[in-house]
Amino acid sequence: MLSHAFIGITDFNRAFILYQAVIAPLGHRLRFHDVAKPWAAWQSADGGRPLFVIGRPFDGNPASAGNGQMTALLAPTRRAADEAYAAALANGATCEGPPGLRPQYHANYYGAYFRDPDGNKVCVCCHEAE
Repeated sequence: MLSHAFIGITDFNRAFILYQAVIAPLGHRLRFHDVAKPWAAWQSADGGRPLFVIGRPFDGNPASAGNGQMTALLAPTRRAADEAYAAALANGATCEGPPGLRPQYHANYYGAYFRDPDGNKVCVCCHEAE
């Protein structure tokens, strides 16, 4: 259904360090990284799409976070979600909801929410039973 999700950032190096740390415990891999553009993208370990992309907005205007917008990254386990969330906070993100079950979504929904330094809301979630 999705080709990619792109979130705008203002400081590429800061954002790359944060997202590289967040995505590492999730088992996804870096697909490309171009400081000159600047942008980077990750994909699932088995390849293909969707991609998760960070970069400066193409129109050259400053990045801004949207109200009600959120990108959710899939974690293979609850522990991986915990580790990704901790990495986010250790790299400048702020808490929008600590890791835990969210049974209002479904019985096994385990999620953690943060905002990156540019205000983008991100969720790291696992849909599997413990």
